[in-house]
Amino acid sequence: MVFCMTPIILYSYFRSSASYRARIALYLKKIPFEYRAVNLMSDGGEQYKGDYWKYNPMKELPCLVDGERRIAQSMAILQYVDEKWSEPRLFPKENFEKSKVIQFCENINAGIQPLQNLKVLKELEKRFKADQAAKEEWMVHWISRGLESLELMLAETSKDFCFGNSLTAADVLLVPQVYNARRYKVDLSKLPNLVRVDKNCCELEAFKKAHPSAQPDSVA
Repeated sequence: MVFCMTPIILYSYFRSSASYRARIALYLKKIPFEYRAVNLMSDGGEQYKGDYWKYNPMKELPCLVDGERRIAQSMAILQYVDEKWSEPRLFPKENFEKSKVIQFCENINAGIQPLQNLKVLKELEKRFKADQAAKEEWMVHWISRGLESLELMLAETSKDFCFGNSLTAADVLLVPQVYNARRYKVDLSKLPNLVRVDKNCCELEAFKKAHPSAQPDSVA
């Protein structure tokens, strides 16, 4: 665990894609923060232990603490930091452009990520006796389907990044999702725009610092 003299605290797990998003946003905006690791895999999940529910009643990650303020859910965290620390902007000011970025984000946040979530996988195992191979097949199916939809959007909107040549929240959500896709060996060969944007993002310092392998709780 890394400590620093700052009121900003991020409860995070190195491999949590939602936590990964929050880390990218904080590093992009150069906001100093204290990293507090919550191990989702240890003893049934540390998020279910003690009084963590006071920080996030859903007992999920991430959670950002700013003084007396507690904000859970990655999209809420991104919007909070974007309004408090305005540069660089994650969400465009113009209404339609902002809505399109949110649409892209929610395709991941609501359409892909929940279906690969640890608690969903545990229920598949508990209710339907799904083994590891079946769970991975489930994830590959839903991740592939979602990324194919994102590729169609990127064909219209992307240049260096998801929306033109400026970083937005769309890039912040895309990179962790691509990380998970590679982790489960999803075929990305027919998604050239997605692969290009991911590569451009991952060359930036903020994305490197937020990568799961760079976190203090990372394991091989």
